[in-house]
Amino acid sequence: MIFRQLFETDTSTYTYLLGCERTRRAVLIDPVDTQVPHYEGLLRGLGLRLVYTLETHVHADHVTGASLLRERLNSKSVVHRDAGAGCADLLVTDGVPLQVGDLEFEVRHTPGHTAGCVSYVMSDRVFTGDALFIDGCGRTDFQEGDAGTLYDSIQRQLFSLPPETLVYPGHDYHGNTVSTIGREMLRNPRLGGGRSREEFIAIMRALELDYPKYIDRALPANQACGRLPAADPHGLIRR
Repeated sequence: MIFRQLFETDTSTYTYLLGCERTRRAVLIDPVDTQVPHYEGLLRGLGLRLVYTLETHVHADHVTGASLLRERLNSKSVVHRDAGAGCADLLVTDGVPLQVGDLEFEVRHTPGHTAGCVSYVMSDRVFTGDALFIDGCGRTDFQEGDAGTLYDSIQRQLFSLPPETLVYPGHDYHGNTVSTIGREMLRNPRLGGGRSREEFIAIMRALELDYPKYIDRALPANQACGRLPAADPHGLIRR
């Protein structure tokens, strides 16, 4: 497997490139629109053909590159059916398998940060988007977020994975790149050490978080798979 972990500094977003060495077919998980030229160059350099862009959810902090990549590289966008992005080529549900050459993914519905959050599980790793971070988790105070739902999602869908499973999050703000399910079950300040559902809900309610910087521009674009609204022909939605 060809694997690259890519980082967009403005929003501290991780994008993941995975490619099948045999078929040269590839996916990008959570691509960012401003990074599309970089993705194109990387794909060319590695001799890969982009098949899918996999969204973990409809993002509030950046505009997805799914639409631009679909136009330029003929890739197909994948989003959960509850995400509010009916423009996607493939609307998935919990348990759906995705095959890209020799790469196998399982979609796990992990709502709570948003209603349409998913994690993508492989044999040795999971891409958790904004559901589970390293030493943290996504906020639950907007986009149909719900702390109790997020707790249930993480416990049932993620903490049920083998403890050695690698955790690759959608963001990190402290220089971390990878964790494991076992480490997060033990040490995650919000969820680890056997913390109860009630304790987690109380922690999330007590957070004093700033209004997301780009939400008013990013959400409408991402509900259209990254396409700019017709009322914004000059691209002012972009950072």
